[in-house]
Amino acid sequence: MTRLVLRRLALGLLTLFLISLVVFAAVLALPGDAATAILGKEATPDRVAALRDQLNLGDSVVSQYLQWIGGVLTGSFGESAATQQAVSELLSERVANSAFLVLVASAVAIPLSIGLGVFMAMRRDRPADHVASTTTLVLAALPEFVIGIGLVLLFATGVFHWFPAVSILPPGEKAWQHPDVVVLPAATLVLAVAPYISRIMRGSMVEVLESEYVTMARLKGLSRRTVIWRHAVPNAIVPAIQVTALQLAWMAGGVVVVEFVFSYPGIGAALVDAVGNRDMPVVQTVTMLAAAVYVLMNLVADLATILVTPKLRTAAR
Repeated sequence: MTRLVLRRLALGLLTLFLISLVVFAAVLALPGDAATAILGKEATPDRVAALRDQLNLGDSVVSQYLQWIGGVLTGSFGESAATQQAVSELLSERVANSAFLVLVASAVAIPLSIGLGVFMAMRRDRPADHVASTTTLVLAALPEFVIGIGLVLLFATGVFHWFPAVSILPPGEKAWQHPDVVVLPAATLVLAVAPYISRIMRGSMVEVLESEYVTMARLKGLSRRTVIWRHAVPNAIVPAIQVTALQLAWMAGGVVVVEFVFSYPGIGAALVDAVGNRDMPVVQTVTMLAAAVYVLMNLVADLATILVTPKLRTAAR
């Protein structure tokens, strides 16, 4: 198990290194000059030149990358080119708000998806299964911004007026201090990821229910609840764990669109503003943070799969 974790960590670090190269190259490939984009076209040449020196834009590409990656490795993400504020200080509150949003959405989506998948498998080919399968298929086909706009029309403007249409927070306050502004963005994320997990869980559960050991458990006279939750679900949940990890990792990037739709003060809105301002330190930091979350979630999924699968757990020793 230790060797497996170390091997996965090494691959994760290699992946992050390659991603850092891609992110740095993508930021450099953005059209226009970063100093001009930050100061505006009416800025004097002297101010543009001074900002270029401050951002080290006159250095070679290799030198710029080494300076940036060196700062990342030491925990210094530089200063925002647009606000002259430390990137870590600028993003601290936004990261906390985004983490709370993802945590709430995950806490609802994971048990809901697993339960719905089991429900559909237990009622296979019945009307309830057809309705649930069709609904999840439709939701899976919809982009998250369409789901978000639909929720706004239904629960904030058109039919009901239960929640705010935009998630605006007072200065200095956190998202958990105003739960009402989190409901619609979290519901959007839940409806965006739950269909995938529930459909995978349904397919895996159907396969397990047809297995010989489940049939044997039924013949032994075990109750239906015991057969389902003690024998079937633990074996059917392995594929769902992998999909769940991928969907939670997707939230690290998909939250950008959802936060933009609801004007939610998280890292998504910060990334959109940073791209518009050519604020390279913020863009690079947010992108690397999302990549790190993605790699970490894949590692957690691999470990969880091994822990719940006796055959893999024995092989890992």
